[in-house]
Amino acid sequence: MYVILAYDCGEKRVAKLLKLCRKYLNWIQNSVFEGEISDVKLKELIFSAKKIMNTDEDSLIIFTGQSGKHLTKQIVGKERNNTDIFL
Repeated sequence: MYVILAYDCGEKRVAKLLKLCRKYLNWIQNSVFEGEISDVKLKELIFSAKKIMNTDEDSLIIFTGQSGKHLTKQIVGKERNNTDIFL
């Protein structure tokens, strides 16, 4: 599946999440990653990220789809802005 992932976390956890996400996806901008990943590897990434994150303060946003055209939004932790539309 194709994934776009973005995270927002406390300063102390940024480097750890960056290192984790770079193991699974391509780093494209600050806290934004993209790439092809299996369902199992994505679950593994989310599980590992939850160990690093403070889910009351931090967020991990994941857009998934079969291609870059049709994506589904999943949020782990606190949602910064409630958006209904992804273009």
